[in-house]
Amino acid sequence: MSDIEQIASLHKGQELPLQRDVEVIAIPFGNSVTLAEDSVVSVMQAKGSTLSVGYEGRLYLIEGANLDAVGLEAMPRPTLHEDATDEELEQFVWDQLRTCFDPEIPVNIVDLGLVYGCRIERLISGERIVTIRMTLTAPGCGMGDVIAADARNKILGAPQVSKVHTEIVFDPPWSREMMSDEAKLELGMF
Repeated sequence: MSDIEQIASLHKGQELPLQRDVEVIAIPFGNSVTLAEDSVVSVMQAKGSTLSVGYEGRLYLIEGANLDAVGLEAMPRPTLHEDATDEELEQFVWDQLRTCFDPEIPVNIVDLGLVYGCRIERLISGERIVTIRMTLTAPGCGMGDVIAADARNKILGAPQVSKVHTEIVFDPPWSREMMSDEAKLELGMF
């Protein structure tokens, strides 16, 4: 079973006991907390390489590298070979962004229309800085920090990338028209 298939095999409401202490991201605050071994979490959303779970009335994000805590195979951090071209690096960045999901919406942030652009700058040292320009579905959405942290962690798997900046902007404001046809279909908006 592939990494994505193992996550997709989970269903909403499924209860999973934690098999070890695990560091998770608190939603919507974006800070790291530890859930204790033997705690029972409830699956809220299983998409991409992360798992959104509920525990004691709160929502948390478990990253792919920590999926062994719920009995799945841990997913290694995505990476890219060291002599990758600029084009390969840009494709890697977009591929990683397509594995990032709003913990409450079952569509990746690219298809949701939240990513406005990606800029890669080469430093004199040969390292690269990636800047992601993105928005949120609403200015008051509390998921921005969580989504940005997920994107940063995945993109930093490329050894050429030394930093990832995420710029949250609200101009132009997000609208449903920015979603891909696949996203609209997934959300029943056709």
